[in-house]
Amino acid sequence: MKILQFNINLDRIGITASTLCAIHCAAVPFLITILPMWGLDFLANDWIEISMIIISLVIGVWSLSASFRKSHHNILPICTLITGFVLIATGHFSGIDFLEPILIPLGGFTIALAHFLNLRMLKSCPVNHKH
Repeated sequence: MKILQFNINLDRIGITASTLCAIHCAAVPFLITILPMWGLDFLANDWIEISMIIISLVIGVWSLSASFRKSHHNILPICTLITGFVLIATGHFSGIDFLEPILIPLGGFTIALAHFLNLRMLKSCPVNHKH
């Protein structure tokens, strides 16, 4: 039961991290000229973005894989997580500049959706769920 509660907390952290990443990626292109005046130009740094992606990846893989193995055995959250990271990678590496501000936030929200689906599946699973 402790592992189930821990995964639920990881999903909530994952939803928050992914949503913040999506908002960051959507807002920075529009605010890039204003950020230095506010002393927030560090938010446009590539390392901040990479760090957010890595944190989301670690939390996502850890949380969803543990839930899959120990509880619900449903692959939908994992497929949704992979789709989110594919959207982010495509946005970063496609070389098409106008796709980046669309695909990266969409990927962040897709990752948050994966955590939300996982959280719902964990809550709908019986406590003594065994296969």
